Amino acid sequence: MAFVKAERTNLYLRCALFGPSGSGKTMTALRMAKGIAGKMNTTFAVIDTEAGSASKYADRIPFEVDDLDKKTVEHYIASMNEAAKAGYKVLVIDSLSHAWRELTDEVDRIAERSVSKNTFSPWAKVNPKQKRFIDTILGYPGHVIATMRSKTEWVIGKDIDGKFAPEKMGLAPEQGKGIEYEFDLLLEMDQKHRAAVTKDRTGKFQDETIDRPGEDFGIALYDWLISGTEVKREPATAPESVSKPLTKNTAPPENGEALLKERSTAVIKEIGDIVTACENGTGYFSEDERNEARELIRATKLNEEGMKELLALKEFLAEELAKRSERAA
Repeated sequence: MAFVKAERTNLYLRCALFGPSGSGKTMTALRMAKGIAGKMNTTFAVIDTEAGSASKYADRIPFEVDDLDKKTVEHYIASMNEAAKAGYKVLVIDSLSHAWRELTDEVDRIAERSVSKNTFSPWAKVNPKQKRFIDTILGYPGHVIATMRSKTEWVIGKDIDGKFAPEKMGLAPEQGKGIEYEFDLLLEMDQKHRAAVTKDRTGKFQDETIDRPGEDFGIALYDWLISGTEVKREPATAPESVSKPLTKNTAPPENGEALLKERSTAVIKEIGDIVTACENGTGYFSEDERNEARELIRATKLNEEGMKELLALKEFLAEELAKRSERAA
C-alpha cells in the first residue's frame, strides 16, 4: 500500500432535483439531459413513474421512455438494468419518491402485523431493498438525473406588486434519510422554477441560484465531468490458480458453501454484539428488538442473497446503535 497523487478522473453525473409540485423538476431534468446527450451525440432514456408526465414534453425534447405501471423497487431496478443493457448513457428517473413510498408502506404493514407494533424490525427487513435501489443508481454506467418530490407547506410571502400572497414551499425530499449524500449535485427547485444548488462536488455552482436551468447547465456539467483524467484499465488476466489446471498435487478450491457459512457466522456474531451493547448495564436495544433481530436472522437463507441481507441488517443496526448512543451521551 502506498499513497499517490490524487487525480480527478472522468465521472458519470449523479444529480437529484427536488421540490414541490409545479416547481419544474421534470422539465428541468429533461432539458439538462438533452444538453448532455447532445454533447455525447446520443439519445437519452426516461424512467417515468409520474403517469406519463415526462411524455407531455416529447414534442419539444426527443427521448425514449419506460412508463412504469408498477412502482416497486424491483421494477425500478429492472428498468435501470434494461436501460444499461440497451446502452443509454444518459438516464432520467422521474421520480424516486414512489420507491420510498413502497418501502414505508411495507414497514407500516409489517409493523401492524407484529405484536410490538414498532417499526424497528420492519426497517431492518426493508432496509436491504433501499440499499440495493441506491446501489443500482450509483452503479449505473452512465449519467443519471433523478427527481424527488418534496413535502409541501404554504407560507405567506410578497408577490411582484408587494402584496402578501400564499406561496408553496418545498421541504425535505420524499426519500430515505441521508439520500443527499448519494448524489454529486443537489438542486432544490422553487415555484418560480429556480434551482438552489445545495450540494455541488464540481465546486462551480455551490450555493448559486440558477434561473430555469436547462440545456446549457447540462452542457456545463458535462464539460466539467469529462475534463478529468481518463481511467485506463488493463485487460483482466486470470489469476494463476485459475489459469493452471489442477494436478493431483494441487489442493482443491475452498468449498464455497463452507466459506459462506463461515462468513455468515462471523456477521451474525457481529450483529449479536451490536444488539447486546449496553452502557452502565442498560442495553441500547430492548429485549423485543433483540428477539426480532434473531427472528430475522433465522429467516435468512444461507446463500449469497442471504449474506447481503445479513450485511444490510448489520449496517442498519450499527447505524441505529450509533444514533442511540449519541442520544444517550
